[in-house]
Amino acid sequence: MSAGHTAVTTPAPDEPVIVCETPQDECGVRDVLDRLGDKWSVYVVVELASGIRRFKELQRAIPGNISQRMLTLTVRRLERDGLVKRTVYAAVPPQVEYELTELGHSLTHLIKSLADWSIAHRPAIAASRTAWDASHPKPTGGE
Repeated sequence: MSAGHTAVTTPAPDEPVIVCETPQDECGVRDVLDRLGDKWSVYVVVELASGIRRFKELQRAIPGNISQRMLTLTVRRLERDGLVKRTVYAAVPPQVEYELTELGHSLTHLIKSLADWSIAHRPAIAASRTAWDASHPKPTGGE
């Protein structure tokens, strides 16, 4: 196996599902988390999965009142990573459109899987949180 290769196969019962060859390798997870771990990138990818959007359309469609500055930074990062294509049309005022690249579209399947997992396990997670909170009461006073 090459350095940086990530083995994802059907493991034996006592083997991990994913294995990094070296601690420094991080299995490529750092790059993914850096991009998709921020508050807005997943929303942008999800919205652009429906098709081409102009800047203001994209801004209005994203829940949570993303600022113009933050949306600009987010789409710029996604464009730098090759997930989003930005097209500027010479008009007055200039028109800018954003769309997912082929690479960006390939990411939507993973986001959908994660969303499906989240929905399927929401009750179990809520029950676990309730049980944990009950067994770990918050301190009162100046403790």
